[in-house]
Order: sequence, then structure tokens, then C-alpha cells
Amino acid sequence: MQFTKMHGLGNDYIYVYGAVPENIVELSRKASERRFGIGSDGMIYIEPSRVADFKMRIFNADGSEALMCGNGIRCVGKYVYDKGYTDKTRLRIETLSGIKTLELQTCNGKVKTVAVDMGAGIAQDELSLDVDGEKVVCTPVSVGNPHAVIFVDDAENAPVQTLGPKLERHSAFPDGVNVEFVQVLNERALRMRVWERGSGMTAACGTGACASVVAALRKGVCFYNVPIAVQLDGGTLQIQATREGVVTMVGPAETVFEGEYAL
Repeated sequence: MQFTKMHGLGNDYIYVYGAVPENIVELSRKASERRFGIGSDGMIYIEPSRVADFKMRIFNADGSEALMCGNGIRCVGKYVYDKGYTDKTRLRIETLSGIKTLELQTCNGKVKTVAVDMGAGIAQDELSLDVDGEKVVCTPVSVGNPHAVIFVDDAENAPVQTLGPKLERHSAFPDGVNVEFVQVLNERALRMRVWERGSGMTAACGTGACASVVAALRKGVCFYNVPIAVQLDGGTLQIQATREGVVTMVGPAETVFEGEYAL
């Protein structure tokens, strides 16, 4: 299997151009293993699309299929442009959460950053959940996939690896959920750490950054219609949202290496 390893702020995936194989669950688990495989947060397959320019399918490190990945879709844009599958700098990518529009920013013939129209971000009323006898308050947000945003005083010491997996599988979220721990730095900056559904703790989550801004806007601690800097473990994304709920994400996409994986 020919592959390209790419990442968006450390949220890394194995990219393959072609049809998804029948053994994708086993393949994604094995290839994503960081000691015995290539090592990644999962796999992303890129195919031609009948309704858009390209189609992406995302498989987490545990083999489960994800609806959408903000960091991953930026790398899809870089992949198809850098490899010559398209010369367009405005692309429509088909995902399981709908078609997303990308604007590619290039330098010396290579994509450096990508702006993504993420569509609607919808925050619900706060939930108060019982987790092992303790009360946890979170804001459910949909950005094409499900999130639970928790506001904390200190993101660096947030219980990402202990509370994250418990909330991911909480009965309030029967299909699982991505969990964000968010510290408000000021009206234009957030610090976020994340536990991703199906992948565990990752360096960054693009949809999670969008969900965090949507939740912060609902809470009244950030501004609409201006870029909000969301600082993740792997770097910073610029997220902007309108009062109507339309969310735009801007961030980098990087190629790490290419190779051949023995199936």
C-alpha cells in the first residue's frame, strides 16, 4: 500500500488515494499503531466524487469511521493539489457530514494553509452529567460530528486522559462524543485540549476547535465575526463564526513522509 503521512497541527493521519478496502477496520488499527505500524490517529482515503471534486472517508485508530475531521480535510486539500490531481485552489470535498468548501493558499506551488467552510455549528443548552458520582457540566455542540465542550480554569491540568474517555462513552452520548477542555484566555483566544472519539488524546482537533468557539460564543465570552485563536497542543487554529452559526477554520497542512506499507 502506497501512503502519505500528513498532519494538521500534529493531528496525523495516513493518506491513501483509492477505494476503501474491505478490511479497513483491521488495517486502520494495525497501520495506526505507533510502535508496530506507521503510527497515526487513523487513516483517510481520498476518492473521486460524483457530487463534489473529491470524497474523503476517515477511519480512527480504533477502526471506527468518523463523520468529519477538520485537520484531516485541510491535508486532503494539500494532497490532491500537491500531487497534481487538481489545479483548482477552491475545492468541494464530500464527507459523511456533507460537502465542505476549501480555499487553498499556496507558496512556490505547494499548499501551505487551508481555509475550510465548516458549515453550521450548533450549540445546545448545557448538560449536567453524573460521572462516577461527580457533577460535570458540558455544552453539546454539533459541527457535523458530536462534541462536548467543558470550560475549565486551567487547560494544562485538565483531566483529559481520565475524564475524556468516560465522557466519550457516557450514556448521554449513545454514539460517542469528542470531548474538549477549554480555557478562555480572552475574548479572542482560547486554550483547548481534546479527547477524540475513537482516537483518544490527540495534539489537535479541527472540529473540536470549531465546537469550542461555538460554545464560547453561546456563553458570551468571545466575539462573533472575528478570528478567534484556538491554541491546541500542536499549534493554533483561527476560527471565525457568524451569528447565524456559519463556521470557518484556517490552519496549516503538512506532509511528513511517504512510503510503502506491507499488507
